[in-house]
Amino acid sequence: MPNSHGKFVWYELMTSDQSAAEAFYKEVVGWGSRDSGVPGVSYTLFTVGENPVAGVMTVPEEAKKQGARPGWIGYVAVDDVDRTAGAVREAGGTVYREPDDIPGVGRFAVVADPQGAVFALFKGTSMEPPAPPPGTPGHAGWHELFATELEPALFFYADLFGWTKGDALDMGPMGVYQLFSHNDVPIGGMMRRPPSVPACFWNYYFNVDGIEAAAERVKAAGGQIVSGPMEVPGGSWILQGMDPQGAMFALVAPAKS
Repeated sequence: MPNSHGKFVWYELMTSDQSAAEAFYKEVVGWGSRDSGVPGVSYTLFTVGENPVAGVMTVPEEAKKQGARPGWIGYVAVDDVDRTAGAVREAGGTVYREPDDIPGVGRFAVVADPQGAVFALFKGTSMEPPAPPPGTPGHAGWHELFATELEPALFFYADLFGWTKGDALDMGPMGVYQLFSHNDVPIGGMMRRPPSVPACFWNYYFNVDGIEAAAERVKAAGGQIVSGPMEVPGGSWILQGMDPQGAMFALVAPAKS
């Protein structure tokens, strides 16, 4: 079995209006939804068929006090949450939420890399479900880091998760787009954040069937198109958007229409 350490395994939206965000992403991505069933916790699962693929919750008060705003966070599988959180801190990163248990689910921590991009560490208590075929609608298809400096960012994640350096694509005035892989499979890219982007962050691309139809759904549901639709190397089509609560997200499709 391939090593899951370093694999993105969950995606979570923290938002200011949980019900409105749920309605938006169901319309745009085509997700189903259901309550998590955890007593006393308002947490909605986004689903593809019967399988949960992401979650949405209101930004916790503790996170608000630390400056958290609506946004997506990716959970990366690790062999040991406590040890990896310690490694993040030793490398100059931040631990925003100390390692803690989710009863019956697993152990997690919320951290940030040395340049400030936030993500989560996770070790589950059950076996991971089989990975869907690449490009399956509703599942995450790509992971993108906007960093201040690429080489230090790549070194940090390579040391933490074992990610490996892939091709570097010249994007002209936008600089270099550095691909990275997990278990020899390309899973994302890193680029220097433009001056218009105030902070480093991770952005997540969710698969849809056609990018133009998805763009129309974004606008009809009250979201904004920040960039795109555009074709990228390899023939896929992408767009980057902002939901009505201000969270950035992205979509990727194999076709334009």
